[in-house]
Amino acid sequence: MNLNKSLKMPAFVGALLVSAALLAGCGGVSDAQYAELDALRQEVRSLESEANTLKDERAELESQISEMNRKLAECNKQKEETRANLNKLPK
Repeated sequence: MNLNKSLKMPAFVGALLVSAALLAGCGGVSDAQYAELDALRQEVRSLESEANTLKDERAELESQISEMNRKLAECNKQKEETRANLNKLPK
């Protein structure tokens, strides 16, 4: 859910940048507008970097979950084999 928020913000900022570019075509662009545009671009880069970091973390967590599930399946298999061997023992 948090990742979706991170991805929506760059899209919003991108749309804002395109709108600003279209409006800028209608007249002169001031230094303040350039500064604001640069600040927005930096924020987009920062948010994209954060999104990529979160994607990497998610991939690592999914890998760990996969490994744990593999170990759990192995333990369950050994448990069943042990039960079967115990049932074979004379009572």
